[in-house]
Amino acid sequence: MPRHESLSAPAAGRRRLLLWVPPVLWMAIIFALSAQSALPSLGVNLSDKLEHAITYAILGVLLLRAIAGGTPAGASLARAALAVGLAACYGLSDEAHQVFVPGRHFDWLDLAADTAGAAAGAGALWAWGIIRRHWTRS
Repeated sequence: MPRHESLSAPAAGRRRLLLWVPPVLWMAIIFALSAQSALPSLGVNLSDKLEHAITYAILGVLLLRAIAGGTPAGASLARAALAVGLAACYGLSDEAHQVFVPGRHFDWLDLAADTAGAAAGAGALWAWGIIRRHWTRS
């Protein structure tokens, strides 16, 4: 039995709430960066679409982790799809937000990169959950 299943109801509720802190903080970072007319340079020459995909892959992992209760074993295909859907909706809202930022605009290809990245991140965590379930049964 996973360690968190033996927690009292209030402790389990706090744990579930705390699982949402990382994705919410990551979304706040995305929002803050999107609110800037010019993004800071990372010193690495990555394409804009790859930056979007990496950023949203992290969000996909964080969302699925929260939805799955913090355990790789809880990462089902349906939960992974929900995480990707939530990340895609956030990407859509972020692209819409950029319309109001001077020098920024809505870009459907950015949204596609966001969604692809979220799918890659959530898919990787889902696959890890399958591997972990297999290993624990062996």
